[in-house]
Amino acid sequence: MDLNTAAFLLGAFLCSVGGTEIEGYSRTEGAWILSLNKRMYSVSNLAECADKCNTETLFTCRTFMYDENDRECWTAAANSKTENIMRRGNTVLYEKNEYLLECANGIGTDYRGTKSRTKSEKVCQRWDASYPHRPNFTPQSHPRADLDSNFCRNPDGDKGGPWCYTTDSQKRWEHCNVPSCSGECMVCNGEDYKGTISTTENGVTCQRWDSQKTHNHDYHPSSLPQKYLEENYCRNPDGDPRPWCFTTSPSKRWDYCSIPRCTAEPSTIVPEVDCVTGEGVAYRGTIAVTESGKMCQSWSAQMPHKHNQSPENYPCKGLDNNYCRNPNNERMPWCYTTDPGKRWEYCNVPRCGVARIQDDPVIPPNEEDCYEGNGVSYRGLTSETSSGKKCQRWSSMTPHRHNKTPEAYPNADLRGNLCRNPDGDKAPWCFTTNPAVRWEYCNVKRCSVRPSEISSPQPHIASIAIQTPPEKDCKIGNGETYRGPTSVTANGVTCQAWSAQTPHSHMSFTPETHPTKGLEGNSCRNPDNDVSGPWCYTTDRDRIWEHCQIPDCVEMKCGTPVIKPKRCFSRLVGGCVSNPHSWPWQISLRTSIGKHICGGTLIYPQWVLSAAHCFESSKRPSAYKVFLGIHTEQGNEPSKQERRLEKIVMGPNRADIALLKLESPAIINDNVQPACLPEKDYIVSSTAECFVTGWGETQGTGGDGVLKEEGFPVIENKVCNLPDYLNGRVQNNEMCAGYIEGGSDSCQGDSGGPLVCYEQNKFLVQGVTSWGLGCANAMKPGVYARVSKFMDWIDTTIKAN
Repeated sequence: MDLNTAAFLLGAFLCSVGGTEIEGYSRTEGAWILSLNKRMYSVSNLAECADKCNTETLFTCRTFMYDENDRECWTAAANSKTENIMRRGNTVLYEKNEYLLECANGIGTDYRGTKSRTKSEKVCQRWDASYPHRPNFTPQSHPRADLDSNFCRNPDGDKGGPWCYTTDSQKRWEHCNVPSCSGECMVCNGEDYKGTISTTENGVTCQRWDSQKTHNHDYHPSSLPQKYLEENYCRNPDGDPRPWCFTTSPSKRWDYCSIPRCTAEPSTIVPEVDCVTGEGVAYRGTIAVTESGKMCQSWSAQMPHKHNQSPENYPCKGLDNNYCRNPNNERMPWCYTTDPGKRWEYCNVPRCGVARIQDDPVIPPNEEDCYEGNGVSYRGLTSETSSGKKCQRWSSMTPHRHNKTPEAYPNADLRGNLCRNPDGDKAPWCFTTNPAVRWEYCNVKRCSVRPSEISSPQPHIASIAIQTPPEKDCKIGNGETYRGPTSVTANGVTCQAWSAQTPHSHMSFTPETHPTKGLEGNSCRNPDNDVSGPWCYTTDRDRIWEHCQIPDCVEMKCGTPVIKPKRCFSRLVGGCVSNPHSWPWQISLRTSIGKHICGGTLIYPQWVLSAAHCFESSKRPSAYKVFLGIHTEQGNEPSKQERRLEKIVMGPNRADIALLKLESPAIINDNVQPACLPEKDYIVSSTAECFVTGWGETQGTGGDGVLKEEGFPVIENKVCNLPDYLNGRVQNNEMCAGYIEGGSDSCQGDSGGPLVCYEQNKFLVQGVTSWGLGCANAMKPGVYARVSKFMDWIDTTIKAN
């Protein structure tokens, strides 16, 4: 199913969460569609614009666009299935759901999709054409049947469903390959199955996708909206051989569902033979050699590597011979190798139009992570929008189709999902992973800050520059002097720029009227000395202004380092050398004579989280000490704080986690700060941005003796426990993280250290480095104690001691 069908099925959801709901339409913010048949109206409100589309007479209106600022309304004959969607600020695109639906209800008399091939793959003849067949049904004779272009329709109520005249002179007409909307059958491996079967093949009832009972999992409907994880229906969100679900049985975490195969053939793709676009899912070329020169194993063979990526399990993925393919939506085409010592590798398939672009290279980090001018040259690592939404990958077409690809903009450095400015907009931006919001500007500040304004001169006294406090994200008193970066209200709404007059027009507080109040950008400020603290105008048209949630500076903060981390994704064992003191919760656990043995995480001034196996040699507190505030393993910096241990508390049920109580609390400063703790039973999303830090073994990659960092994707336990991975070894109170192709991992000496994930503008410790099968091996990610599963134990232990 393509994005446009997805838009229909999510229509009600998108309208309700993204803004004003218009019945029968799907809503996309910041979007515009090109159409030769369009008409502009001046209207008073959104409802009036929708009415213009519903009563349009010049053409069949499938879409309307509404500009709130100018009260402009455009009706159009095209939609996202027939034309490209463009970026356009302040405009909302509404598409009629009936024209997005690519399945038939009943016999399909109301089908208005864009299928234009018959079951035997013959191209349909246009309804208004008279060659090669003179039609009995035309747009003029049946104006209500929507006989547009050469799309399949059912104007005569044929019991066989939608049909068309063909362009084959020997075959006048034929039924089309339009699936039933009931969805109780699957094509390919069922990734597009949207039916309502909710029991496994063994008769067990499925668990709801939005529930964490009976089994915790990472497949959140909110974070995977394009996967349609509704109710407790069987789905295939991860590219398995067929649909499955978590079960309501405590003894069976998940199981496959019994979904029959559809009789209709699956929809065809346009094959890419000589090169690839995006992730290369459509590649059907004949390259059969990996990046390192290894010959590929045949997909139908089980030697030397056993696997389930077979032509039988994945009938639509082109698994012919031993050619490189991408059946499971990896980064690029790959194959199993004929080398028994190397299970699989990516293939060196060229990208269409340009020399191959490495999608996840080692990026020299910009330590300031800020942009100059309009940010066209920005090459930082931010991948989050100003409102906290995660960016969509530039090479991906879901949830938003676009033309801002690495191939189309080879000089724009469109790698991964990093914020960029390929089209010369006013600041770096990205498409978002939220289907309802097409794009937003990114959470990146300008490198150059406007100089402080000069106070009004007094007689015979030179003008004095007003000094503002440093940009700490906390306030003193009511926050009149607050100059921090927060630009979101207490309710999570993005702030409107103080210099902007949309969506809310105001002249009371602007950089010109209050030049000394720090009203540059859209950060929260208190220009009128409000007793309740900093506030801002909002980007929500229904809320003119709101207060911001700025903590007091005296309050101890967690998870917000003063020195910004590099947030490195290098795919190297040991990762990148960290900015000194950018991970201020990292501690070094040492023997009593000062030898580093493990890492740990400061979670309160007097408490550290580490791994139980770090204390196998001795459980006496006097045998250990902790260094805080250091960057080098040698630990001789002036910032070092040294503490003896008062108590060691081992985790419950022999879990590999431990709490350490320091003899005296750490002094919280710029170099020493606790990480935040997660909510109880919270499951980290596979899309989360997570990092491991430590002084562990680097296996010759450099940076020995200094703190290193590495960004990892989290791998759902269902995947991690597959036979190809860790084969059922991972427990419910553990989690996996790493690259499935290997190349980067936590290693010896990192044990007990933090796995932190960046969420809501702070770092939360989600894992404690525990174990792994070797270091950085393919299909063998690192395993971490899942901190959220131990929150009751952490709270009880600290309160009791």
